[in-house]
Amino acid sequence: MAVPKRRQSKSRSRKRNSHNAVKPRQLAKCPQCGTMVPTHVVCPTCGYYQGRTMVDVED
Repeated sequence: MAVPKRRQSKSRSRKRNSHNAVKPRQLAKCPQCGTMVPTHVVCPTCGYYQGRTMVDVED
């Protein structure tokens, strides 16, 4: 079984892990009602997505 010959330094590990940060969800305005909605998701307020109403939302 392969085993590392030397221990990796903290700086080397942290440089590699610098890209693993969790980024906030990207939000966009719904063109129909104007609420902030995650991209590529049906609007929970009006049910609008890609130029048409996908879901009938009850008031």
